[in-house]
Amino acid sequence: MSQTAVPAPGASLSAARRARELSEATDGRVVDVLVVGLGATGAGAALDAAARGLDVVAVDAHDLAFGTSRWSSKLIHGGLRYLASAQFDVAHESAVERGVLMERTAPHLVRAQPFVLPLTGLVSRGQAALAWAGFRAGDALRLSARTARATLPAPRRLSPVETRHLAPALRPDGLRGGLLSWDGKVTDDARLVTALARTAAAHGARVLTRARALELTTSGARIRDELTGEEGEIRARTVINASGVWAGELVDGIRIRPSRGTHLVLRSEHIGPLPAGLHIPIPGETNRFVLVLPQDDGRVYVGLTDEPLDGAVPDVPEAPETDIGFLLDVLGSVLDVPVRRSDIVGAFAGLRPLLDTTGTATPGASRTADISRRHAVLTSPDGVVSVVGGKLTTYRRMAEDAVNAAIDAHGLAAGPSPTATLPLVGAAAPRTLAALRAPRRLVQRYGTEAPAVHALAVREPRLGEPVVPGHPVTGAEVLWALRHEGALDEADLLDRRTRIGLVPADRAEAMEAVRGLVGEGLGTGN
Repeated sequence: MSQTAVPAPGASLSAARRARELSEATDGRVVDVLVVGLGATGAGAALDAAARGLDVVAVDAHDLAFGTSRWSSKLIHGGLRYLASAQFDVAHESAVERGVLMERTAPHLVRAQPFVLPLTGLVSRGQAALAWAGFRAGDALRLSARTARATLPAPRRLSPVETRHLAPALRPDGLRGGLLSWDGKVTDDARLVTALARTAAAHGARVLTRARALELTTSGARIRDELTGEEGEIRARTVINASGVWAGELVDGIRIRPSRGTHLVLRSEHIGPLPAGLHIPIPGETNRFVLVLPQDDGRVYVGLTDEPLDGAVPDVPEAPETDIGFLLDVLGSVLDVPVRRSDIVGAFAGLRPLLDTTGTATPGASRTADISRRHAVLTSPDGVVSVVGGKLTTYRRMAEDAVNAAIDAHGLAAGPSPTATLPLVGAAAPRTLAALRAPRRLVQRYGTEAPAVHALAVREPRLGEPVVPGHPVTGAEVLWALRHEGALDEADLLDRRTRIGLVPADRAEAMEAVRGLVGEGLGTGN
């Protein structure tokens, strides 16, 4: 794509396009596929079906990446933890999909992230040997997935000096070295979903946020426009239920065991420079770690826990104090200067939609940490295809399997999935990305569209200013999200397109500036 101030052809999502396509979708015509849910899997299914030439409508009651897909650890895992539980197929699938994202479909959004596992007095030599064997096995997974060594470097042992160089915040007493490993990291999980939805739109899919599916039927769904309250029907030959932890609310017989993962948000200055992330072993566990993951916006995420959620599934889960205290305790076991509760500037929790295969609804019947991350595609007696389980890394394979099931169940005419080699909006080879005339941070968020975003700030210097002091997001990025990324209001902008909202104080401070841009941006939609 050339370095001009235009978005990818057909990929602009806006309020005007939403209104126009919602009217088209409810005018009585019959589409091939209706996808319910616009997280990673749902947006991926919309792209997969549209890329095969099918007529697609995709709806979500809220916004792109409103649910689980914005609350991940921001990692594209290679499947290492699944080797330890002998889930070799899941591990290999994860490694393959990581390579697809890093080398073919989203190299602008997913890149290699180094991690240090510090060998402290809390890590026995036996545990260290086991971890090292695991990292070597993870490198073998990389090889089996045919991911290049240049993409993911080899693991290696570190001396105490090297360990402290990569993680200066570590306590030096008793530190006998570290283990360096590499995995994939997505710049922002919600931005990945936005790229998926926009790429689907470029292939002709109608992507409709604020459109709630009230009821799924054999011929489509009854929906409500959450902006106006008006109800209508979308008629479809097949329906794919990709609503994640809410899948069982739309289709009978699906049992979900939500698993809560909690992350803390810290300012970078509370931990200091972190050239690498940290794997901190959890005491008493052989294959679970707390992750410390530095971001490019002056923040650090610390997570995650893996606890079952009992009761109703909330729209926005909260991080409980028990999880926060646990993460602080584990973090304090290795840091030279402990992090206090008052140092936490934000926290978020996400719910993984794990498939309950235990045959019991008894809370705590088994740990959610032990439930397989293998996904499942289920077809109901009335032909609704539901895709559940899995994880962010394998969204593409989940989407492909769901569309395959829908095609088979309803005899749709479509070829094989092309998405393993189909670049998302903004994607390009590393050499092309490096040559773009735009700030590096923008390239890692917008890829080949970064010069177009940057051009807005060049033409209007006020748009080059941060919307909140201390955070790099500018007015140009807010305006771009309104004009081209389907944002409809301040919450879409602050909580999903930019992630300013992960720190409540920053969110409140940015609100006035963002509100002033909303009318300007929505007034220029197409």
